[in-house]
Amino acid sequence: MSVIEVLDTDITALAVDAIANAANTQLQHGGGVAGAIRRAGGPAVVEESRAKAPIGLGEAVETTAGDMPARWVIHAATMELGGPTSADVIRRATASTLRRAEELSARSLALVAFGTGVGGFPLEDAARIEVEEVRRHLDAGSGIERVVFAVHGEAARAAFAAALAQ
Repeated sequence: MSVIEVLDTDITALAVDAIANAANTQLQHGGGVAGAIRRAGGPAVVEESRAKAPIGLGEAVETTAGDMPARWVIHAATMELGGPTSADVIRRATASTLRRAEELSARSLALVAFGTGVGGFPLEDAARIEVEEVRRHLDAGSGIERVVFAVHGEAARAAFAAALAQ
């Protein structure tokens, strides 16, 4: 039985096997979650990202987590550099992240609110889509034992908690 939880926390500080990054297709670490990962993970994360770029919208690749407590960062492309995102891209990015975590034999994974920052996607819709994809993946049989939605602020925490309650 897998555990799904919502935490208002800094994803870069979580001791989980893998954390997700809401990346752009060029895997450039500017602001938001990507910037926090760059600052906390150090140069190894940026160097590996650079070597694996570009990736397609909705695709995911892993790098080291560098100096963070996690083992891997799974970078899921939720938008072109600086561009908007969509429900379909968020759904595919979430599914790709979960598949990549399985391929890495990760037992714990922290996800973020994909596309809700620079991507400008509505928080409640992102929460619903991501929770649906996580449940679909776990219900199909998974080695992932713990999924954490690592979000910032009461609005995000409430949106993900509401999506989980449905």
